[in-house]
Amino acid sequence: MTLLIISLVAGMLTVLAPCILPLLPVIVGRSLTDSTLSKRRLFVVVTSLGLSIILFTLLLKASTLFIDIPQDFWKWFSGGIIFIFGLVSLFPELWEKLSFTATISQKSNAVMTEGFKKDTIWGDIIVGASLGPIFSACSPTYFVILATVLPVSLALGILYLFTFSLGLALSLVVVALLGQKIVNKLGIVSNPRGWFKRTLGLIFIIVAIAIVSGYDKKLQISLLEAGFLDVTKIEQKLLDKDAQKSDVSNIESTEDSLLSVMEKNKKYKIAPELSSIDGYINTDNLPITISEYRGKKVVLLDIWTYSCINCQRTIPYLNSWYKTYEDRGLVIIGLHTPEFTFEKVQQNVEDAVKKFDIKYPVVLDNDFSTWNAYENRYWPRKYLIDIDGFIVYDHAGEGDYDITEKAIQNALFERNARTETNTVIPTTTSTPEGVMTVESGKVGSPEIYFGSSRNEDLANGNAGVSGEQNLTIPQSVQLNNLYLGGNWNMTSEFAENKGDASVTFKYNAKDVYFVGGSKDGVRVEVYKDEVLLKTITVKAEQLYTLIEGESYGEHTLKMKIKGSGLQAFTFTFG
Repeated sequence: MTLLIISLVAGMLTVLAPCILPLLPVIVGRSLTDSTLSKRRLFVVVTSLGLSIILFTLLLKASTLFIDIPQDFWKWFSGGIIFIFGLVSLFPELWEKLSFTATISQKSNAVMTEGFKKDTIWGDIIVGASLGPIFSACSPTYFVILATVLPVSLALGILYLFTFSLGLALSLVVVALLGQKIVNKLGIVSNPRGWFKRTLGLIFIIVAIAIVSGYDKKLQISLLEAGFLDVTKIEQKLLDKDAQKSDVSNIESTEDSLLSVMEKNKKYKIAPELSSIDGYINTDNLPITISEYRGKKVVLLDIWTYSCINCQRTIPYLNSWYKTYEDRGLVIIGLHTPEFTFEKVQQNVEDAVKKFDIKYPVVLDNDFSTWNAYENRYWPRKYLIDIDGFIVYDHAGEGDYDITEKAIQNALFERNARTETNTVIPTTTSTPEGVMTVESGKVGSPEIYFGSSRNEDLANGNAGVSGEQNLTIPQSVQLNNLYLGGNWNMTSEFAENKGDASVTFKYNAKDVYFVGGSKDGVRVEVYKDEVLLKTITVKAEQLYTLIEGESYGEHTLKMKIKGSGLQAFTFTFG
């Protein structure tokens, strides 16, 4: 009952939030007219907005329909609608002059045609509905309903959501009626094509540009930093009081001192959803989402790419955790975000998944949209998402496997308490057999790139320059500098030889790995300190192990390439 009241108050307060203030002229201006229809139009706009919030939220939670839609789509959608209405209000004769409007079918397109005319109910509905996704993102209470109530109780979530929308609608009606009263007293809307209506059209256009460009968010930040209109603090205080009351009898207050949802909201970030996924592996090609496990499972999101040696060294641990904890409430999702173009090819990723014996779901993040949503910068990166959808632990790079496994166990203990289950959770950590390890601080060579976009370590050529270069390796070479011999064509991602060629690199490490490929297969002789170790054929675009040393130290690698067509991407070391 308390949250019901909070939802109503939160909806009413939302109208004063900095992220809403720039949009109020649209609500008020849309309802201004010199006719008796002004109040009807106001209620249509506000009702459409409230219903669109509810519908948008339910669709977002109940289906994967919007999962592949980037977040920026909604600001372009809403801003575009407002811009069109502003343009028609500023130039009312514009719509009539458009030649295509005369040929629009009355049956199939009458709604849209009439909607963009300024004096129709459909226009009011379109304006209101277009603002729903923006209005819904300005309240902590809305976030609580979306993230915690709806997954647990659909009926209760809809009730709270309706109450939130009702509070917002009531406030908008009050604000708009006051605006109408003031404007009507001034008598400045008698001419529907006069200067006032055109001014409103200009305001609509400015608001639309602000939404699309993100200046509305900058205004919000400026107001908050100045200490004005931070109504979210009021909501947060109300929610905190409600959380304190519920914690007395809530299962979250166990002997393990588990945090309440409200406490987590202060401490952790909610996990962003998977975005614009380009392919699914180990899912029967069916879409999966993070939100579908909220309230049910713990999720470990592993960001990786298959040609990365650091990622490969973590896979045995991931496989082991999946085997141990899958039946105890853990879901692992491998987010494959490619470093190179060839890693965007799903068949290549599927081959790697099979090679590494990965059984958990893997999804392709080819456009880096989910990577960016998490503000990630590293391969590999692990995000542990608890049963409430919060990121409670994350780790970049290799190592700390015991700490990561302990974090998984803690999240599963909490899941047991929250779901009132008695699943046995191990308390010890284990190390899989055959894992590759790197001694911290022993490797003295960085990752080396061949492509012109990142080949600043190229010592005997023009670094950062694409195109062909005919290069000669000097007698003396320096540590961690790349030397190429022969005719090479530099592209942004890789260097490709145009005949017999060679590579020399002096490194400080134990092991050397090479990312490369070719169309038809190229034979490569591998030398360590002038001693031939082996001959390999480079064909598939993948990571190749060139040298497996016995101890760390400085050595010189030479590659003698027999034939043309080798595409060299990187050296990495271990």
